[in-house]
Amino acid sequence: MKKIILALTLAAALTACKTGAPLLPNVSGKAGEVLVVMEKSQWEDSLGAATRDLLASECPYLALSEPLYTLVNVTPSAFGDIFKVHRNIVYFNVNAAVDSASVFYRHNVWAQPQCVIQLNAKDAEEAVRLMDGNSANILSAIEQAERDRVVANCIRYEEKSLGEEVSEIFGGTMHFPMGYKLRKKTADFIWIADDKQYTMQDILIYSRSADGRTDFEPETIIRRRNEMARNNIPGMYENTWMTTAEFFTPQFENLGYKGRRFVQTRGYWEVENDYMGGPFVSHSFYSPDGRSVITAEAFIYSPKYDKRQYLRQVESILYSWEWKKEE
Repeated sequence: MKKIILALTLAAALTACKTGAPLLPNVSGKAGEVLVVMEKSQWEDSLGAATRDLLASECPYLALSEPLYTLVNVTPSAFGDIFKVHRNIVYFNVNAAVDSASVFYRHNVWAQPQCVIQLNAKDAEEAVRLMDGNSANILSAIEQAERDRVVANCIRYEEKSLGEEVSEIFGGTMHFPMGYKLRKKTADFIWIADDKQYTMQDILIYSRSADGRTDFEPETIIRRRNEMARNNIPGMYENTWMTTAEFFTPQFENLGYKGRRFVQTRGYWEVENDYMGGPFVSHSFYSPDGRSVITAEAFIYSPKYDKRQYLRQVESILYSWEWKKEE
């Protein structure tokens, strides 16, 4: 009975978000962290294993293994006010009283900016099937919530002069937070970076004329990237430069975001004739007139620290791309 009452309370809270509602507290929890509300026995059994396989799978294109998200388990009976303000919550309502399996996605239920996902199932086996069938949407909802928080902070603490530099060349721009600096600028290339003693978070934007046939072929994207890097990204020593590592096969995916289509490339960069390297992700897309292909790329270097969050931060900036509005 307590489980049913708790589930009904959660459902009521999930539907209580209305215009004019009181201001919510800021979320708690670390970036990249997900609170999983699930009975301890389920956490230690097949449902918990399936949850970890999905949410704590290996983050792609990192030299050392890191989980996609850091998971924290709390039981429904312990899910009190201190946990309800967590940034990302995945709540498993598993009991025989559930009529039909379902997934609900909500924002800003108990705090803001918050992502809450509730899975309703009559038993653990049904919950596993439900999660497997909705895995892409679950991951997308959490990832987008993490990106949106980064972009919101970029806008709040924006270094607007950098956006103007980018817009001057490409007709569109991103939101760069304070700390980023202009490293290099040419007629078709710009390099903006937040480089510290042990970490580098860099963004490259470059363009080339479109041919309309092979613009987004993998070979074209990598060839153009290597040409750009050799001409513009030198290494620390003579006769060294950035290139695309061959021992990690790049991954290509056609994506859409806020009406903009692009090819996403994930891979690993290295320095020719040296030992530096790290992950990169890029978005390649047409200019509004279709005459140019623009690529916006984020890469990091962090030999001393875990890399997942550094990459997620700088990658999120790519998603803030906006075309310049006509005046």
